Amino acid sequence: MTAPAPLTFPLAGLLADPVGTERRFDVAGATVRVADDLRLTGPLEGTIRIARTNRGVFVEARLDTTIAGTCARCLREVEVPIGVEIAEEALPSVDLASGRPVDRSPEPEVTRLTGHHELELGPLVADAISLAEPIAPLCEAACPGLCSTCGERLGPGHQAHDEDEIDPRLAALRAFRAADDGDQAGPSGDGEAESG
Repeated sequence: MTAPAPLTFPLAGLLADPVGTERRFDVAGATVRVADDLRLTGPLEGTIRIARTNRGVFVEARLDTTIAGTCARCLREVEVPIGVEIAEEALPSVDLASGRPVDRSPEPEVTRLTGHHELELGPLVADAISLAEPIAPLCEAACPGLCSTCGERLGPGHQAHDEDEIDPRLAALRAFRAADDGDQAGPSGDGEAESG
């Protein structure tokens, strides 16, 4: 089966099936809303398996996408491949037989199906993408980084600098020279004090 675009799965039928019954979905071209500091640059692709348990459903998802990033060495914009795996149990929020809300207090942190017995997988996927974001992405494994003299990217096409070349912003400092010990002015500015 193909997964619905917003990654919301109606599971009332599966919840009525025996324990162990499962549904499999192929994900292609799906997207989710991610944190404000992230931007997806490619669709979600992968597979999702949802199996009936004695309490609810168990979800296994393996999904791939790409996010926008900046190379930690040369600061170029890059697309960072992201692979996420989700293995999560989701429990009903409404009792199937009575239609009454389930007491959530024994397990307040567990993932819950909606009141219409739907699994909203989007938030779980968005959280997994945030956690999978690399701290220091690279445009390539051997990225040479930036030149400490001119700030340009090192590598083919970069011109080497002379050893004595100085940053133009600091060129005016060449005029200042440290005085020799014998030429230092005393506290009065008139040279060393004459001895009596």
